[in-house]
Amino acid sequence: MTSIVFMGTPEFSAPILESLIENGYDVKAVMTQPDRMVGRKRVLTQSPVKQVAVKHGIKVLQPEKLSGSDEMAEVIAMKPDFLVTAAFGQFLPTKLLAAAQIGAINVHGSLLPKYRGGAPIQYAIMNGEQETGITIIYMVKQMDAGNIISHRTIKIEDNDDSGSMFEKLSLLGKELLLEALPKLVNGTSESIPQNEDEVTFSPTIKPEEEALDFTKTAKEIDWKIRSLRPVPGAYTILKGKRTKFWDVTVLDEKTELAAGQVVEVAKKLLKIACGNGTVLAVNELQPNGKSKQTIVDYLNGSGQGIKEGQQVIDV
Repeated sequence: MTSIVFMGTPEFSAPILESLIENGYDVKAVMTQPDRMVGRKRVLTQSPVKQVAVKHGIKVLQPEKLSGSDEMAEVIAMKPDFLVTAAFGQFLPTKLLAAAQIGAINVHGSLLPKYRGGAPIQYAIMNGEQETGITIIYMVKQMDAGNIISHRTIKIEDNDDSGSMFEKLSLLGKELLLEALPKLVNGTSESIPQNEDEVTFSPTIKPEEEALDFTKTAKEIDWKIRSLRPVPGAYTILKGKRTKFWDVTVLDEKTELAAGQVVEVAKKLLKIACGNGTVLAVNELQPNGKSKQTIVDYLNGSGQGIKEGQQVIDV
């Protein structure tokens, strides 16, 4: 039976681990990030990958720092056929990569060499890509730079956000991995180097990068909102208050008003000017300290008094 040590953390990774177990692979251990405090109530929470491992009675390793840890030494001693990673969240030292008897492979959520790094799905949406995909690669010490074993493309629909694309790509990832593993075992798999001239990066989103810039076009603002939905959310300063914008509609109209000014306001409608004369309608938002609201609820509450031509967002 082919043995695997699986390394992953978020929801994206959990179905991939589940599929390995269901298809009879010998998952000797699962390595995932330590339990973290989550939510406003700061509840200590297991990662989605740990929850799958615990359900199936698989050994769980959770080093805060992998390099030089007892947990890493334990995996090396196991000498698994494969190390399989999917959004694990830490670099794997060369010594650990070498412990895989057949190969150390990664399930990555982009069409490499585009979007190496920790937020490939978010950046693909943020940059207005029409498609993305899954790439299975051999792991090397350099981030997401190993030879490509296989890849598959999927379309990004106009209503997709990071949440929906994580789900779609997770399912695609498990399918592609299950296709790749038997070929790797029997030695019939081929791989190709990545084209270094086409490399782009997708570093982890920083808090300051969650801010919306209304000098950008309405389409670019919509891309950013969807790229940061459902977490952490994109925000702006609306009427002096930090406010997350959860859903907007890009309108097929133009305005001569400055970015951040109100183009039109009605009982169920708030249109705001964006860059290059573009316009968006706000559908759902969340003022700081409050729950998500429809635009109707907002205009009936703290949004009362907004007038056409008013500068409601500073740019």
